[in-house]
Amino acid sequence: MVMQGLEKPPAQLVNPLGKSDILLVCEHASNYIPPDFNNLGLTQAEVESHIGWDIGAEATARLLSEKLDACLIAQNYSRLLYDCNRPPTELSSIPRLSEVTEIPGNKDLTAQQRDYRVAQIYLPFHQQIAEHIKARAAAGRRTILVTVHSFTPIFKEVKRPVQLGVICELDNAFAKDVCRQAQLLSDFDVRLNEPYGPSDPVLHMVTKHGTDNQLDNVMLEVRNDLIVDSAGQEVWAQLIADTLNNVDH
Repeated sequence: MVMQGLEKPPAQLVNPLGKSDILLVCEHASNYIPPDFNNLGLTQAEVESHIGWDIGAEATARLLSEKLDACLIAQNYSRLLYDCNRPPTELSSIPRLSEVTEIPGNKDLTAQQRDYRVAQIYLPFHQQIAEHIKARAAAGRRTILVTVHSFTPIFKEVKRPVQLGVICELDNAFAKDVCRQAQLLSDFDVRLNEPYGPSDPVLHMVTKHGTDNQLDNVMLEVRNDLIVDSAGQEVWAQLIADTLNNVDH
């Protein structure tokens, strides 16, 4: 029973004193799995693929943090250990299957093993975000929550032409404005609630810390083949920065 190895803090703060109203969160920033977990029975290539993390998302989010002078809170562990964009009640929070890949190290976990990952990854990560938002409010600062993700261009053999997805609840006026501005500022294929939408279990982060706190919020999904290198990351960080700067706050 693996009940050690998760002593590393799950939340990494980048530019914590950033002056922007925007707070960036990257839940799937890392593909790190501690040695005690033996890659959860996967090959290193599988861990480094899109099932282990959001490829290019952290690098893009870091550039965005610089361009906006915004704080970024990034996850230090692979989502295969625990997906911080899922509540503990969701079975997919510790996935036994990711797309078509079985995760041997996540099968037949005891309640203790699940609780260990929740206690060491999920709870402190979300606590860090909650405390940061609370401190900003106490200082009289506004917070706009923006989460940065990437998605694979082909999922279960189905091609995804969308290049930027703006994901939100249907009544989220702020997110809809973000979508409109991104469409106006570029020729990219920008769509609302694609490739995911509110019917998928993907809005936990923005709901828990954004909607529930009555904060403007949006989840952004960039197709990962567009941000695999520094040139693409620069293009997309600039577009997102320009988009957010053009939204009426």
